[in-house]
Amino acid sequence: MSLNRRVNFSTGFLSEESAAYMICTVVGARPNFIKMAPIIMELSRRGLPQVFVHTGQHYDARMSAVFFDELGLPQPDVYLGVGSGTHAEQTARVMLGFEQTCFQYQPRLVIVAGDVNSTLACALSAAKLNIPVAHVEAGLRSNDRTMPEEINRIVTDHLADLLFTTEPSGSEHLRQEGIAAEKIHFVGNSMIDTLRQHVDRAAARRPWEAFGVQPDAYGLVTLHRPSNIDDPATAREIAEALREISVSLPLIFPIHPRTLSKNRELWNATSSLRIVEPLGYLDFLGLMSHSKIVITDSGGIQEETTALGIPCLTLRYNTERPVTITDGTNRLVAPRKDAVLRAFHAPVKHPDRTPELWDGCAAPRIVDVIETVLPSLSNH
Repeated sequence: MSLNRRVNFSTGFLSEESAAYMICTVVGARPNFIKMAPIIMELSRRGLPQVFVHTGQHYDARMSAVFFDELGLPQPDVYLGVGSGTHAEQTARVMLGFEQTCFQYQPRLVIVAGDVNSTLACALSAAKLNIPVAHVEAGLRSNDRTMPEEINRIVTDHLADLLFTTEPSGSEHLRQEGIAAEKIHFVGNSMIDTLRQHVDRAAARRPWEAFGVQPDAYGLVTLHRPSNIDDPATAREIAEALREISVSLPLIFPIHPRTLSKNRELWNATSSLRIVEPLGYLDFLGLMSHSKIVITDSGGIQEETTALGIPCLTLRYNTERPVTITDGTNRLVAPRKDAVLRAFHAPVKHPDRTPELWDGCAAPRIVDVIETVLPSLSNH
């Protein structure tokens, strides 16, 4: 994909006047696509000039490319193709590539989302060039610095000029860390914008039929966190719990490539699990929307199950998304066989509400703020 193409998605070209307000939108890994898609499309709808960058942190077509078709995203203007590596290697490659993109396009605002390495790398590159940064999904904290995502969240937030929070705890964390109140904007959850836009179409695909199960009569599993899959003892505890649950409830497990590579023999031996390749967004959303329960260690899935009203067991000792517990369907469960089985067999009455501002309109609120402050930010 060309590094020399400047595009206004509304008009097909970039005028000299609009160049003064060029916005750079960044995606890198699977969760970024879901969070950024409604923002990218809202910027386009309003005719705001943007350059769309894909860092290539997730480079497998099943983990990223499928999102362009399924979410209706335009092809990126810049593809950095950084691929995998250690945290330092991946972050450094993104920084090197994104710095050149900033030189090329001279954006007046860079919008990043979430907590992956691409988020931190692009925020850091932009900040060192005195380009204002907006962070979507700011302020989330697990208070567990053994999680690489926690480091990415903290540093990105303290580099950002605009901080868009998804829940009240995010805004409170930022205030406690000394970030100026005028930088913080509670706007809701853009990931839920995407979900609400596509869930009916996803369910209409009836993806459960491919696995020979009936709607509302199966569970869905995702696991990818190093704390669960890198330690053989922990992985074995989880696998044994899933094997026992799957005797009474079919469990579909779209397995992350890293999870399979770490414990291939263990998961293959858990024959009662229906282990499948990673799914596209729509098929996964369709499965999730009609599942009886979801067992996961993902951050975003805690939010999506809350929006859908699907019970969720999160195999972690902490969560950076507490609203999914207080106002949602999520429960934290220790990643041990006995704890998982107890939680599975103990029904819990969940609140009859959804979190504040999770109404499918977060992206318009975000772009409202950007339109208001961009002229002053461009003089940053």
